[in-house]
Amino acid sequence: MIRLILTYGAALAALALLAQWMDWRFATQAWSTSAYGLAVALLFAGLGIWLGMRLVPRARTAPFARNDKAMAALGISPRECEVLELLAKGASNKLIARALNISPNTVKTHVARLFEKLEAQSRTQAIHKARSLDLLP
Repeated sequence: MIRLILTYGAALAALALLAQWMDWRFATQAWSTSAYGLAVALLFAGLGIWLGMRLVPRARTAPFARNDKAMAALGISPRECEVLELLAKGASNKLIARALNISPNTVKTHVARLFEKLEAQSRTQAIHKARSLDLLP
């Protein structure tokens, strides 16, 4: 991340140096103000498109593969993983209990343990962390 920031900083410094080198009076006398404004607008539009392409996450091209190492490191059981998948689909505790043929109290226990293992405070946080660890598609 630091390397990326330094690269962008160096690029901006180079552009500032170029603008000073061109000398404002010479640039405004040689070109009309609207042409100069157009050149600056095109430069920033190109920079914005390039940054957008670099910063926007790309969709997965490969099929989903669960990160078994992260599951083992966190101590998430296969049953807790099933509960987590149903949580990600938006199911309530009651629906999860019906789908897995367990009691709602067992679902509450699994959800509480998932919160502890993923260091989450809410279902949304748990799902987000699970997706970032490739535990969920």
